[in-house]
Amino acid sequence: MSDNQQASAADRFVYDSRRDPELFDGILSKRIVAFVIDAVLIVALMLPAALLVGIFGLVTLGIGWLLFSPLFAIVALGYVALTLGGRNSATVGMRWSGVETRTWNGAPMFPLLAIMHSVLFWFSVSFLTPLILLVGLFTPRKQLLHDLILGTVVVNSGPLHRMGL
Repeated sequence: MSDNQQASAADRFVYDSRRDPELFDGILSKRIVAFVIDAVLIVALMLPAALLVGIFGLVTLGIGWLLFSPLFAIVALGYVALTLGGRNSATVGMRWSGVETRTWNGAPMFPLLAIMHSVLFWFSVSFLTPLILLVGLFTPRKQLLHDLILGTVVVNSGPLHRMGL
């Protein structure tokens, strides 16, 4: 690949790891912390959701209890759609860790993309186990496999907002 081809490939992305390394400092460890926080919050949200399904099952003479099997997926995908797909482009855990997700061209996330991001993450984790984090060690923007497939990037919020992006 010539220098012009490499430069044009790097210019496609708004977030350049060579030009703005502070956007990617500590991203992988912050993503792990954010994941743990979000997992705890989703489990906490499962309790009231399970209570609602239990009451709904009583009202519908047991038919509503069929919602217990997909309940985790419903709660988790709803959480992701509302938080990661919301105006902050970050889940609660991501905001606490100081990171947010953007598309390759700098646009914020939207609910459908957030759901696709989450589903691809779970599929990649089920096949690659936690070794999925190794992919982030070899990509310049610390992207994981599902980030590369969807064209998303996780960046530090502080430097991102200071830069006005």
